[in-house]
Amino acid sequence: MNARASLYQARYGTADTPQPVAGSTIIDHLLAHRSVRAYLPDPVSDDSLAAIIAAAQSAASSSNLHAWSVVAVRDPARKARLAEYAGNQQHIVEAPLLLVWLADLARLESVAERVGERHDALDYLEMFEVGVIDAALAAQNAVAAAESLGLGTVYIGGMRNRPLDVATELALPPRVVAVFGLCVGTPDPAKPASVKPRPPREVVLHQEQYSLEAQQTGLLDYDAAMSAFYAAQGMKVRGTWSNHSAKRVRDTDALSGRDQLVDALHRLGFPLK
Repeated sequence: MNARASLYQARYGTADTPQPVAGSTIIDHLLAHRSVRAYLPDPVSDDSLAAIIAAAQSAASSSNLHAWSVVAVRDPARKARLAEYAGNQQHIVEAPLLLVWLADLARLESVAERVGERHDALDYLEMFEVGVIDAALAAQNAVAAAESLGLGTVYIGGMRNRPLDVATELALPPRVVAVFGLCVGTPDPAKPASVKPRPPREVVLHQEQYSLEAQQTGLLDYDAAMSAFYAAQGMKVRGTWSNHSAKRVRDTDALSGRDQLVDALHRLGFPLK
């Protein structure tokens, strides 16, 4: 099996997925992505961070508004507090660098006031979505850039568990909120991360019109692929991927406090009209 075929097999958890003829080193790089939760203590240099942020800023931005910002956190005490807010995730403490990605409408408010314009549109859900989308696009570029430098990353959705505490910790002004974190560091070779399989293409790729029915066979195949992955990793997951995922959307307890997010956003200066 050639190297590219191995990448596809790992990504889909099966050798049966047809491999496209089209390929490139960039695609190979993206196929090899894995979430890293164990790091060496080696710091991430300011030079590497500058390159990563330049890559992030090269992502598309809605209407060229750049409605995002990022806070680089290296201070151990601050990372420990943020780890607590995010559900006591130890890899936040251990990673030498935590990047907290923000939906940032405060800068646009400031710009509008400086040039004598109103900023009523910032009160609407659409503009909040612009900030979240811009932050996500920038962060994904940052992940690809970091991995190209030999670094590992993992996203931290738990930054939304206690958004008011995170905002206080990072001194965020109104109209700015943390949407997720990103641990960055040199992967610990003693605790290697594995590529987690993704659903078959037919689950996410629709031709012309959306179809739930067309996904069902692929979802069953994905249950099998993930069960094999759980077993190979020694993970004690009860049931299939479908069982596990259904539990994550069963009730508000599964949201880890994020069921209060709308109220928190209102308090942070997002009316969301």
